[in-house]
Amino acid sequence: MSSGPTEPVDPSSTASAQAAQAAQAAQPAQPGLSVLLAGGGTAGHVEPALAVADALVAADASTRVTLLGTASGLETRLVPARGYRLATIPRVPLPRKLTGELLRVPGRLRGAVTEAGQVIDREQVDVVVGFGGYVALPAYLAARRRKVPVVVHEANPLPGLANRIGARLTRAVAVSWPNTKLAHAELTGIPLRPAILTLDRAGERAAARAEYGLDADRPTLLVFGGSQGARRINQALLAAAAALTGAGVQVLHATGTASYDEIAAALPADLPAPYVVVPYLNQMQRAYAAADLALCRSGAMTCAELAAVGLPAAFVPLPIGNGEQRLNAAPAVEAGAALLVDDASLTASWVESTLLPVLSDPARLGAMSEGALRAAARTGHREAAQALVHMITAAAGRPGTGGAVRP
Repeated sequence: MSSGPTEPVDPSSTASAQAAQAAQAAQPAQPGLSVLLAGGGTAGHVEPALAVADALVAADASTRVTLLGTASGLETRLVPARGYRLATIPRVPLPRKLTGELLRVPGRLRGAVTEAGQVIDREQVDVVVGFGGYVALPAYLAARRRKVPVVVHEANPLPGLANRIGARLTRAVAVSWPNTKLAHAELTGIPLRPAILTLDRAGERAAARAEYGLDADRPTLLVFGGSQGARRINQALLAAAAALTGAGVQVLHATGTASYDEIAAALPADLPAPYVVVPYLNQMQRAYAAADLALCRSGAMTCAELAAVGLPAAFVPLPIGNGEQRLNAAPAVEAGAALLVDDASLTASWVESTLLPVLSDPARLGAMSEGALRAAARTGHREAAQALVHMITAAAGRPGTGGAVRP
């Protein structure tokens, strides 16, 4: 058994953060575009926002980027590490459907809108870009009051309430799926970081495995449950640890911070192959490079990244919500790049009977990887971040962009 909270620092990520910090520090006396990216709460909201932030600064180093989040989300760690300013407002959970639960929202929402407006005023924001989630709706409403242009990005096939409202306030709406039902939708895809788009899994595999304390040549399973972890996935893998490692498979398992101590303590000692437990993976591209297959939830960002890097997967859709995670996984499953298992069916027995034979079959893993890359070529949008940059600058009415897109 191997466990520990320390993860290797990826030089490319450090260089990216340093470049962002340098660009942000070297602001001209007359600053360029000021953009507020509202994308807090989970990695599925934060990572697309950060990918757009990188693309904005790469396109024009004078751009001032501020990310809007909450004081308790992953953004408190991820955003400063990438070299960007973070502003926080109160967390306002929104119901996924238009139900009576909305009656309890207005009181909390008013305070969040006020604080979002203060950020817009303080940063002299030219454009607000929302990615859904807890902070997007307050940002949209605060921008609307100030006649600040709004851009909406929706990563899922089925949009949440915040983006359904936001899309009514602007004509600048970006979606990641061709049939997403939002007004004025333009298909752009999900913005991905250059570190994902340029990842050479085969070329970086040996170094990545060494960094995590994994053997160079064993079949490797990557396990994670989203940014918060997933109890069902954690418990099933814990129960299957002896069988997996006994068959020669090594495991890199991100448990989520809240579950780390429990899983690390319960993991059997002296397993016959490495089983590395970490609370969270800061450098997902390094974990992807180390892995032959991933077992994970099927959030939109996860599905897009796995397809882009050609990593086969076994998807366990979140059993709550409006079913978007099953839809997210569908292209990879149809392409033969992924397995799909219901949350209730994910057991140690399923891991042993269904997942282990795949991990033990290099030819099948190779075919699944090719299927993932084919699916990415067919449905992916590698220029998504640049498309969002164009939409943002057009909304601001900057010269050469074709005029303003006003709310």
